[in-house]
Amino acid sequence: MEQKKKILVTGAAGALAKKVIDKLKHEYKIIAVDFRSKVDLGIPVESYKVDFNKRIFEDIFREHHFDGIIHLGRISAQELNRFTRYNANVIGTRKLLDLAIKYKVPQVLVLSTYFVYGASPYNPSLLDETTPLKASELTMDLVDSVELENLSTIYLYKHPELNITILRPCNIAGPGVRNTFSLLLSEKRSPVLWGFSPLMQFIHIDDMRDAICIAFDKNKPGVYNIAPDDYIGFQEAIKASGSKPLPIPSIPPALTDSIARFLKWKSFPPYLINYFKYPVIIDGSLFAKTFGFTPKKSLSDIFTYYKNLK
Repeated sequence: MEQKKKILVTGAAGALAKKVIDKLKHEYKIIAVDFRSKVDLGIPVESYKVDFNKRIFEDIFREHHFDGIIHLGRISAQELNRFTRYNANVIGTRKLLDLAIKYKVPQVLVLSTYFVYGASPYNPSLLDETTPLKASELTMDLVDSVELENLSTIYLYKHPELNITILRPCNIAGPGVRNTFSLLLSEKRSPVLWGFSPLMQFIHIDDMRDAICIAFDKNKPGVYNIAPDDYIGFQEAIKASGSKPLPIPSIPPALTDSIARFLKWKSFPPYLINYFKYPVIIDGSLFAKTFGFTPKKSLSDIFTYYKNLK
């Protein structure tokens, strides 16, 4: 009987990683790790709680001889403080990639985010993969996300033997997702900025799972946006999800920021204020063409899920 290839999946405590693991575990031998907690994923998946910067992480590489890595372990800005996030996202990812080189892992997939582009009134109407990443110029809270991707891009070109694929998805939504905009869609009353309803894109978690699995299976290194062709105004999305918009003053900017900090809404973090003002629409055509990918879930499917929760 042919032995299954071994894959390391990071960020195993997240809803997306769990779905990816569940889909791949029959075809591959999965080793799951997470910075936050050890996750019971059932047989036959081995799971570890591990700090990427500790020696035990290398012990896992030494023991298992991985055939690939799916790096979904990016810590979002709403989870931990800047210092901890930077150590996990940037220093930890560098350690991961260095170990991949040392132990000759032939393939690495890295999950990034569309937030790296930054939200600005000067953005082009459609952002492709060549658009500069400006988020770190607009807020310090996204510096680690931008540096994680810049680091991965450096390794992509400096170490072609790693066959690195970097994915920049739009807003991921659906069951189990706990990111900023998913939380907003879940609430009965959701904060919005008075006078602003930027266009936004959403991809269902099941479609994102499929995109990751397709990208890993086909192994075509590069940087790819992932987004459907359709989009919707933010306030329309809130209403379609069964939520009521709660208008917040948008001027002066200092007042908006103060309100967000005072109320401590996880779904309305101050560092994302510009994303509530200006559209960040990404062009997903390169990924769709390269991998033959088409999302199966519509915007209606996504919003109906949140509407049914209420």
